[in-house]
Amino acid sequence: MKLVLLLCLTLISPQLASLRRHNSRETKKKIKEPAVHDTVAPSTREFTFDLYRALASNAPGQNIFFSPLSISMSLAMLTLGARSNTKAQILEGLGHSLQPGSEEELHNTFQKLLQELSQPREGLELSLGNALFMDPIVSVQEGFLRAMKTMYQADIFPTNFGDSTEAQKQINDYVAKKTKGKIVDLIQNLDSTHIIVMVNYIFFKAKWETGFSPENTKEQDFHVNWDTTVKVSMMNREDQYYYFLDRNLSCEVVGVPYEGNATALLILPSEGKMVQVENGLTGKRLGKWLHLLTKRQLDLYLPKFSIEGSYQLEKILPKIGISQIFTSQADLSGLTNHSNIQVSEMVHRAVVEVDESGTKAAAATGTVFMFRSARLSSQRVVFNKPFLLAIMENTNFLFFGKVTQP
Repeated sequence: MKLVLLLCLTLISPQLASLRRHNSRETKKKIKEPAVHDTVAPSTREFTFDLYRALASNAPGQNIFFSPLSISMSLAMLTLGARSNTKAQILEGLGHSLQPGSEEELHNTFQKLLQELSQPREGLELSLGNALFMDPIVSVQEGFLRAMKTMYQADIFPTNFGDSTEAQKQINDYVAKKTKGKIVDLIQNLDSTHIIVMVNYIFFKAKWETGFSPENTKEQDFHVNWDTTVKVSMMNREDQYYYFLDRNLSCEVVGVPYEGNATALLILPSEGKMVQVENGLTGKRLGKWLHLLTKRQLDLYLPKFSIEGSYQLEKILPKIGISQIFTSQADLSGLTNHSNIQVSEMVHRAVVEVDESGTKAAAATGTVFMFRSARLSSQRVVFNKPFLLAIMENTNFLFFGKVTQP
């Protein structure tokens, strides 16, 4: 029985450098909500937090790192080929519906994001794109191909999956090139039963407005849990950072801006409050944070770390209501005129590294189809226990995760 493999790939490689010092008149400056002309991925916030909770519950006590933008765009592309309840489930999972105009809004927004996020800007390199590798023996619906080209700017490559070794090399070479070598050999165990691979990639490289000095990095304790403490290289810089103390949720939020309108949002729960914070994450609360974050003098301690995550999303997405596409009831007649097709596997992989000079990260998602105010005094904020990390452009979640074991 033949398989159709859809692969969606994401990479981020932000260079950690530089928090510019601001004078006192800027201490009230806030991270703003998006302006009218800014494009924000549809319902990204709720989808991000719902998916995060599903991933975290499936891997208690472990590091979590993934790209909400990659996964949500992958699912949006799947709706181009899905029909009936299969389409409805995906749209609902993404915060949309089958109501007239809702799906069109979804695709139009991603289309604008593809254009906007790839525009050159000073101090930040960010590119986003898609590709479709298809075996010529497959009859793919013309409407699906046209939408992939026009809405998602997908490159189309004929691929002979009968020669699985060469097909795998073709796809992996493309992935490695687009992610500048950060993701290699993503596709493994490809065989002649696979007939389509779809790739989504994102590359991000940016500078902080001010970096950490290596001379200030010292070995310190990181408290993984009540029983486990490990030694980490703890970076340190005293400067002005965006800050908000959420007393209701019992956490501190620190925003560290990159050049070019990107931000790293660090969320530090109070002792023993990680679960409370995880359960309390909502789009409304994030909006509150972004509105209330203000400049404050902080003595910031942040560990150097390297974490990765690998997820079988066909086991995770049903937890947030996206399940039919993985069953024999899947209706993907908008993708091909073959009637017995379903998604048998969807894989996501992500990696992030943070040090004084930069942040480098990569992520990949694969989907397999089967036939069948006044300046405040300096405050010490030490990330020496598990914390949450979001890397955002405007208010789009490029990456989100939890650092449990640096």
